Amino acid sequence: MTRPPSDAPAAALRRYVTLCVLFWLPSGLAIAPLILLFTGRGLSMAAIAGLFAVHSITAAALELPTGGLSDVLGRRAVLAAAGLLNLAALTLLALGTTPWPLAAGMVLMGTGRALSSGPAEAWYVDTVRAHRGPGADLRTGLARGSAATSAALAAGTLLGGALPWLTGLVPGLGARLREATAGLVVPLSLPLLLGAAVEVAFVLYAVVSLSEPPRPGATLRQVLRDVPATVTGGLRLGGRDALVRRVFLGAAAAGGAVATLELLTPRRAAVLTGTPESGAVLFAALACAGFLCAALGSHLAPLAARLAGSGERAVLLGLGTGAGGVLLLGATSAATGAVATVLAATGYGLVYLGLGAAGPSENEVLHRRVADRGRATALSVQSLAAQLAGALAGLTVGHLPPGPLPWLVGAAVLLTGALLWTRPAGRPAPAVQEEPSAEPSGSLTRR
Repeated sequence: MTRPPSDAPAAALRRYVTLCVLFWLPSGLAIAPLILLFTGRGLSMAAIAGLFAVHSITAAALELPTGGLSDVLGRRAVLAAAGLLNLAALTLLALGTTPWPLAAGMVLMGTGRALSSGPAEAWYVDTVRAHRGPGADLRTGLARGSAATSAALAAGTLLGGALPWLTGLVPGLGARLREATAGLVVPLSLPLLLGAAVEVAFVLYAVVSLSEPPRPGATLRQVLRDVPATVTGGLRLGGRDALVRRVFLGAAAAGGAVATLELLTPRRAAVLTGTPESGAVLFAALACAGFLCAALGSHLAPLAARLAGSGERAVLLGLGTGAGGVLLLGATSAATGAVATVLAATGYGLVYLGLGAAGPSENEVLHRRVADRGRATALSVQSLAAQLAGALAGLTVGHLPPGPLPWLVGAAVLLTGALLWTRPAGRPAPAVQEEPSAEPSGSLTRR
């Protein structure tokens, strides 16, 4: 029985939330063990920072072409391809023992990240606008998707940190795994292999659940013609619209801050506990709490916008709160004891609470100022900014001496992003009315 059209936005929200959970759960599973797994394979911190830079640079290089590909070919096929690439990437990272396969895994993961950065959200926004018009409320649905993403990351991080530790409780299990697999599988590999299994479920769900209207068959020549046109439109939008430009720069600031936390916190946890496995458990618990704070911030984003008076002011408050959290982490980096640990954990939570509260309001600003046919491309530009800033911040803090200085880099980046929202911006006509007819008409999809 076909659902009535009035139910389509609600069904789209459920599917969008499910896609967010299935896509980000494997990433959460990899967060706690990945850096410690690289360390166990004999890589230095500089080499690890280089691998993360490979991921970020790959994603950055492909963000715009893949965003345009989604607008031209459709969201479902691109999401399925992203899941397959992440499946291969997690398998390589779990089993790789030398730098080259690990680098290949990071390249594949960066490619999958680029492919996935816009299609699901663009599919949801297109569906809501098709049934409720351009004035439809987007912030609530985007906030729920963001909260679901954070919850999936929290659950995955907790499980990914606990699984190697639980394996260690079984006498000799880790040694038997190494012996049976010639050293390819170690306890820290197990969360990544579990994430690869979840990617299979993500691909199947994306193929089955995302209904799309029939598209004209796209030839290679049409794709090569239409994708650059769509990409150019996305870049032009950031150049001519001050608010969209702030969204892109705010994403860059958040990307730099998150890269700082992801690189520095696991090592800090391992030093505090004394072993990599116990450090993974501590970091998993901390990261889980951080993602729960992000989920709370996303859930409260509509309320924050109402209390602040506008979405733009809510972004300012959110990014400012995150910058304060990074500063607190830097201030306690050289201290020991219970008080310093509590303050550091508080700072960590503030970062994610602030970023979670800012994200939905930023994206609502973006969606109200872009054309439907370029929506995924605009999201890719936003993700591109975050990836580039993350790569640069990771390379910078990875070569700085331990102590407050690396944390101050992340705090300065995020504070700069917050300050961009202190001035009012002009409000030109929405881009949906300004897009030239030369843009590819086949990339507009109603779901």
